[in-house]
Amino acid sequence: MLNISKDNHVLITPGKYASITSVARRPHYKILNRVIVGFLLFGVACLFLPWTQNISGSGSVTTLKPDQRPQTVHNAIAGRVEKWFVKEGDFVKKGDTILFISETKEDYLDPNLVGNTKEQVDAKKLAVESYGDKVTSLNDQATSLNAERELKLQQAQNKIKQALLKIKSDSMDLEAVKTQLRIAQTQFNRSTALNKEGLKPMTDVEQKRLKLQESEAYIITQQNKFLSSKNELINAKVEINRIKAEYSEKISKSRSDKFTALSTQYDTEAQVNKLENQYANYSIRNGMYYITAPQSGYVNRALLTGLGETIKEGTPIVSIMPATYDIAVETYVDPIDLPLVHRGADVRVWFDGWPRIVFSGWPGLSYGTFGGKIVAIENFISPNGKYRVLIAPDGNKEEKWPKELSIGAGAQSIALLETVSVWYEIWRNLNGFPPNYYKTDEKATNGKEKK
Repeated sequence: MLNISKDNHVLITPGKYASITSVARRPHYKILNRVIVGFLLFGVACLFLPWTQNISGSGSVTTLKPDQRPQTVHNAIAGRVEKWFVKEGDFVKKGDTILFISETKEDYLDPNLVGNTKEQVDAKKLAVESYGDKVTSLNDQATSLNAERELKLQQAQNKIKQALLKIKSDSMDLEAVKTQLRIAQTQFNRSTALNKEGLKPMTDVEQKRLKLQESEAYIITQQNKFLSSKNELINAKVEINRIKAEYSEKISKSRSDKFTALSTQYDTEAQVNKLENQYANYSIRNGMYYITAPQSGYVNRALLTGLGETIKEGTPIVSIMPATYDIAVETYVDPIDLPLVHRGADVRVWFDGWPRIVFSGWPGLSYGTFGGKIVAIENFISPNGKYRVLIAPDGNKEEKWPKELSIGAGAQSIALLETVSVWYEIWRNLNGFPPNYYKTDEKATNGKEKK
């Protein structure tokens, strides 16, 4: 008190009063004090107990591999529903028929479409063979024409040689006739001179004149013969040019026909390839009328109902859950905790519907939790504002995950971090600090991943 008033205050001494002394000396107050002190000491001791830092997350049960998750079966072609072979809850093996559909497009309504297409392919193949034979025949024809041209040219060359020899022979004959003409002229002149001198009779002169005239006539004949030989040489040369032109035209026409046949053959081969492609497509399409199970599993839900319904390509038919799968848990962590998790980190998980007692800081005292390891971390944030983490069983035989787990069941997870004191963890939470960041043994982690 401040002792502001002027009144005198009297201090009370507890020892002067027997009632106060008896109350203070009761034994249960001593016990209470000891209990309080004991709890205080116990609380201080607990502050130094080890505490495992952790990152909590929530998610659901899923499968480890994408092909083991529930999938929807779609149809590849448009058609009309004709017959169902399964019902919801049935177990189907890989390749079992689920649904039969019939054709609705007019391009494929022919029941003998595949057979007719096969006949067209065979006919076109025969046409290709025919054009190949034609090309071979034209090649043989061109070879024969070349050989015939060479023979004709050799024959013409021989005629030229004959004409040259004949010209040479005729020219020699012409020179001989000219010599005879000069001799006959000389003899005629000599006989005329001797006749004038009276040494030769007139009959001899007339004989020499007749012989001279015969020589003059024969020289004209020989000149005509010589010119005819020259004309034969010219005709032989002209014949060579004619043979070359004639056979060049024939060979060119043969080659043109050959290239035309080759072009038609290649075009027919292209048509054959196109028809074979159509034939293969039609054959494959016939197998698409029966929609089969892509893998063994259970039919969860039929997404179509009734018969006679027309469906388009890619329409969902049924949902199938694979029969065998590797269980996993997908959980989500806050962005602030993402740098603290890594592949291979130890995680404790528990599932909805399974009894458990969880002490987040003392995983060894928890009950109903199962061991796991992080196998994948998504680097892109999810729509819920957190990062997805995939957890697989750690392989501990003593803590096998329950076989009765169903895909989609709820799950909780705790990623185990560094072990610290309780007082440090309280201080960290009061100050809003994140858990301790630590680096893993990269060599050991890489070695495990390689194994």
